[in-house]
Amino acid sequence: MGAVPVLEPHAGALHGWFDRDLPPALTVDPGTTVRFRTLDSGWFLEPAPGDGTAARRRAAGHTPDAGHALTGPVEVRGARAGQVLAVRVDDVVPSSWGTTYAGLRDTAWSARLGITAPAVHRWTVDVAAGTARNHLGHTVALRPFLGVIGMPPAEPGRHSTVPPRWHGGNLDCRELVAGSTLYLPIPVDGALLSVGDAHAAQGDGEVSGTAIECGTERADLTLDVRDDLFGRPLATPVASTPAGWVCLGLGDDLDEAAAEAMDAVLDLLGALHGVPRSDALALASVVVDLRVTQVANQVFGVHAVLPPGAVR
Repeated sequence: MGAVPVLEPHAGALHGWFDRDLPPALTVDPGTTVRFRTLDSGWFLEPAPGDGTAARRRAAGHTPDAGHALTGPVEVRGARAGQVLAVRVDDVVPSSWGTTYAGLRDTAWSARLGITAPAVHRWTVDVAAGTARNHLGHTVALRPFLGVIGMPPAEPGRHSTVPPRWHGGNLDCRELVAGSTLYLPIPVDGALLSVGDAHAAQGDGEVSGTAIECGTERADLTLDVRDDLFGRPLATPVASTPAGWVCLGLGDDLDEAAAEAMDAVLDLLGALHGVPRSDALALASVVVDLRVTQVANQVFGVHAVLPPGAVR
C-alpha cells in the first residue's frame, strides 16, 4: 500500500466557505485514505492566553466573511452528483489545546438562561490520558470528532459553513467518532469534500454554541463512492457508528428536524428488516432514541439512533 496523502491547512487547501468552483487541493481514487490536518474553527494558531480575551494570531486567509477554517477540497475521482459519498472515520487526534465559549452569541438564548456575562474556558488536551482539563480545574473525557464534514451546494457562489445541509457540513454530531462511516448524498461531481471544526468533546445539543473547539494533529478519513444506501437513494446524512445507526434530520425547528430524522430511520428499518413504514414506526417507538444534535447553527438538528442489535 502506498503512502497516505496528507493535506495540510495552508494556502490552496484552507478556506472558510463552501464553493463548487474552488479548485481541489487533492484528487484521489475511491477507497483512498487521506490524512487531514485542521485548524480550530476560529482559525487560531495558539491557545487563548490569560482570561481568553487577549488577541491571538489567526492563520493567513481569515477574513470577516470567512466561517469555519476548513481543509480541502478533496475531489474523489469518478464521483457523480446523486451518488453517495462514504466517509469512514479511521482516526481523529485533537491538538493539545482547545477553547469553549459561552454567552458570546445568540443573545436571546443566553438571556433566557440568565447568562449575563460571557465565559471563555481554556482547555489543555491530553491525548494519551484521554482527558481535557480547563483553567478552572475541571476534567472531562475526550471524545474527538470533526464537526464539519461536507461538500458544497450545487448552486454557484460562496456558501456559509455555519448551517448544516442535507449533504453534510456543520453537522456537529458527537457520534461521528473514529469507527464511524458517514454516508452523504453527493451534490456536485467530484464530491469536493472539506473538513474542519474539530471538537475534543461535546454534549448533544452543543448548547453554548461551541464545544471544546480545537484543531487536529491528524484526521484519517477513507473516502469511497456508492450508488445508493441499501438499494435506496439517500436524501439526508446517515451514519454507521459505535452507538449504532444514526439518521440526521435538519429543520427550521426541532419538530421539523425530528420528522426528517424519523423519515430516514423508517427507511433504514424498512431496508434492514423488510417491514412497511407503519411497522417500522412501531419498532422505532420501542428501540430508537431521538437526540438533539445541535441548537446552535441557524438550522436545528435531531438525530435518531438505532442501537446495535436492537431489533433481531
